[in-house]
Amino acid sequence: MLLLIDAGNTLIKWGVPKEQVFSVADAGCWRHVGAVARGEVAALAQAWGDLPVVRALVSNVAGPAVREALQATLHAAFGEELRIDWFASQSQLAGVRNRYRNPGQLGCDRFASAIGAHALFPRRALIVATCGTATTVDAVTPEGEFLGGMILPGLGVMATSLALNTAQLPQIQSISAVASPFADNTTDAIIAGCIAAQTGAIGRAVAAHQQAYDDVLCVLAGGAGPVLAPYLSTPCEKVDNLVLIGLHVAAE
Repeated sequence: MLLLIDAGNTLIKWGVPKEQVFSVADAGCWRHVGAVARGEVAALAQAWGDLPVVRALVSNVAGPAVREALQATLHAAFGEELRIDWFASQSQLAGVRNRYRNPGQLGCDRFASAIGAHALFPRRALIVATCGTATTVDAVTPEGEFLGGMILPGLGVMATSLALNTAQLPQIQSISAVASPFADNTTDAIIAGCIAAQTGAIGRAVAAHQQAYDDVLCVLAGGAGPVLAPYLSTPCEKVDNLVLIGLHVAAE
């Protein structure tokens, strides 16, 4: 049994895939799936229970301390003989060619997301927008060329940074929908501005990709995706656990 792990800046997500998760219809179908906060790695051993895992494939962008904690937890749960593969970006893998100037510098989660999106939507020009602690917006060609992209603070980080770096603006406790871009109160004004910045970046990426490809699909992933989707002017496909899907494609 294969265990897939996406260790991000906020959450550690994991899943045990079925034999196929390569189609849009099956993308949400997992044998087992879950998530814990980044600081709760030890809790994963109990969550994994008696799963007969023989191999783990891990995408980790949360740093060396989380890597060490994950390795210890995996060995504690499944034994020292468990095979652990640490996913890393490379020049070409699973139908995607990485055009980053230094391919190994590309965040492994972005590379996995590109692989997953290209597998789910083959022969399509894609903008892959992953909206979490950071928002990444990347371009993939129908042939599977990862062209590059942009990184910006995530929706929650944007809102929080205003409160931390200004004297009188409030801390935003939660991000909710706003009815108008011209808000009549400060909290909604902050949220409206942050949503406009996020969706503006995604929309600009789609428009730029459309200069080369008429039909561009936006693939939207990450925790803030459902909040942003109604404000996007371009059609999008929302996909949960896109990094895990990419890891599964790469493992196969």
